[in-house]
Amino acid sequence: MNLSNRPRRNRKSAAVRNLMRETSLTASHLIYPMFVQEGTHNTPIESLPGCTRWCVADIAAECERLYAMGIACVDLFAVVPETKKDPAGTEAWNPEGVVPRAIAAIKAAVPQMCVMTDVALDPFNTYGQDGIVREYDNGDYEILNDETVDALCRQALCHARAGADIISPSDMMDGRVAAIRAALDSEGFTKVSILSYTAKYASAFYGPFRGALGSAPKFGDKKTYQMDPANKREALREAALDAAEGADMLMVKPATLYLDVIAELKHATHLPIAAYHVSGEYLMIKAAAASGWLDERSCMLESLLSIRRAGADMILTYAAPQVAEWLAENPLN
Repeated sequence: MNLSNRPRRNRKSAAVRNLMRETSLTASHLIYPMFVQEGTHNTPIESLPGCTRWCVADIAAECERLYAMGIACVDLFAVVPETKKDPAGTEAWNPEGVVPRAIAAIKAAVPQMCVMTDVALDPFNTYGQDGIVREYDNGDYEILNDETVDALCRQALCHARAGADIISPSDMMDGRVAAIRAALDSEGFTKVSILSYTAKYASAFYGPFRGALGSAPKFGDKKTYQMDPANKREALREAALDAAEGADMLMVKPATLYLDVIAELKHATHLPIAAYHVSGEYLMIKAAAASGWLDERSCMLESLLSIRRAGADMILTYAAPQVAEWLAENPLN
């Protein structure tokens, strides 16, 4: 064949492919979601194989290990006993709560570790909803927006006082970014960043996470505040609002099912984009690999690389420690 253009010349060896590679994936792109619980023991999470509910006493040592692997940011989620839950979720801003204590322990052991915290009420209130619930006599209910935002500001300040570097509101209430920014600034926490869950969809892929956290809604669903999976332009509106309100970073959740949304936000804003590789996405690969149908390493790396290719600057994933080990042993080639 008389071909002047042969694209395969750019794929002929690992060395040449590396020269042409458009997208990278390293441990520095990864954020590890960590669950922290009361007590003195750690508990493996059945719904998220490879993940653990950590006690405060041990989470710092694990963060030292993660930091040595190149993972420089963790995101903390509270596992709250039912006895500490109430309708208002007041445990969320208890300065002696499990998250503030975990922040302090991590910062004391690994000052360089960037500590992010989840800000939402669903692990703390009796309803498993991200906001404060008003119940009506006829059985209907409403998730109250403005009252919830006031509570989220209390939670954010509690975490900032404990030493959190990034506050990450995952509730999807209107106006919460501006309110949290004002609350943080009013107490001098001008260096504390906000990573907003900008486009958090009402996805069916959160099940394993809710099992790990014990935060499944006790009634109804979350569709009055989380976004409709059918919508993309709505994400652009949310992004514009969050940017105007003072968000430092924007998030899309889930990730691999919403690569188009990641790409849209990447083009629509100059803010860094995070993507959450959620529990269902993670577990599908783990379960298929455990059954022998997929190669776990190849499929996990390909999934995360696709998220980066779509435009994500950082990825929250439960696979972070394993991926960091894989990449240390054999970088993508």
